[in-house]
Amino acid sequence: MATAGKVIKCKAAVAWEPNKPLVIEEIEVAPPQANELRIKIVATGVCHTDLYHLFEGMHKDGFPAVLGHEGAGIVESVGPGVTEFHPGDKVIPLFIAQCRECRFCKSPKTNQCVKGWAVENPSAMACAESRFTCKGKKVLQFMGTSTFSEYTVMNQIAVAKIDPAAPLDKVCLLGCGVCTGYGAAVNTAKVEPGSTCAVFGLGAVGLAAVMGCKNAGAKRIIAVDINPDKFEKAKVFGANEFVNPKDHNKPINQVLSEMTGGGVDFSLECVGNVEVMVSALESCVKGWGVSVLVGWTDLYDFAARPIQLIAGRTWKGSLFGGFKSKDGVPQMVKAYLDKKVKLDEFITHNMTLAQVNEAIELMKNGKCIRTVLSVGL
Repeated sequence: MATAGKVIKCKAAVAWEPNKPLVIEEIEVAPPQANELRIKIVATGVCHTDLYHLFEGMHKDGFPAVLGHEGAGIVESVGPGVTEFHPGDKVIPLFIAQCRECRFCKSPKTNQCVKGWAVENPSAMACAESRFTCKGKKVLQFMGTSTFSEYTVMNQIAVAKIDPAAPLDKVCLLGCGVCTGYGAAVNTAKVEPGSTCAVFGLGAVGLAAVMGCKNAGAKRIIAVDINPDKFEKAKVFGANEFVNPKDHNKPINQVLSEMTGGGVDFSLECVGNVEVMVSALESCVKGWGVSVLVGWTDLYDFAARPIQLIAGRTWKGSLFGGFKSKDGVPQMVKAYLDKKVKLDEFITHNMTLAQVNEAIELMKNGKCIRTVLSVGL
């Protein structure tokens, strides 16, 4: 392409400081270096983790940054040493790398990798190095991706090549939320046919967890949320019972225990709230219940009584649904194209990059499941 090897000036939504609206700026995106590729972002979802960094985490070293980590686009150019990708390829940027060489990548037990932003500077949620500048200042690449930009530069170990038939404005959701929830049920919890499940929180991640429970063959899928407006949407993904904790004058774990004769087989916490995490654990049946932490937070401690685990429950965590990123995302794209997983049904709003602050407000106020921003084409 004519832009290969040159600095590209483009639009991006820059978070100059925490707890403030994003600003649409013209930024400079440097050419890819060795083992890197530059991607033209076509579409991106707005995920709660973006809001977490902006409004909750607010780490002083994490700004200025270009947020966004749930995108899809087309390779514009590649740097030296890149053989897997070519200009024109459809791709999904990944916030978890898969180098295929480290101890973790070689183990079937985890999807984590020793390379990438999460190893270098997890609290700031970005690498110290960046290919972005704006007004003469370095701008950080959030979670190694920064999809709220018309262009981004990625290391090839953190990019998945996908089917050229895939619609980018739908499969972008596989860059985070849908894989995170779906995989938490299928890969981490290993939900079993005929089982009883409870999913706490019915945002995109929770609804994807419901879909995972359904596809795994769960018989009872209890959707738990304090916003009853989300229950109809949960039905679409397979939930068949619904509980609003505000409708009860006893703890939600007691409500679920009474509903299920002692507790659910599997519970998935998709909120990112430590009190809900404990409730989800306590909602599991003793002896074999499995509870999975899915919602992202790193702000507070939690506590449980030893007997809750000694009695046979298992408490697990799930990052990106346990999917090895470069392998798992193309498989999920294929599952969508084969109509085995839903994506369209998650999308409640379509907007442009210029409307990113409106999209953030919708999510902040629980008025959307997923807003997809059109970034460029």
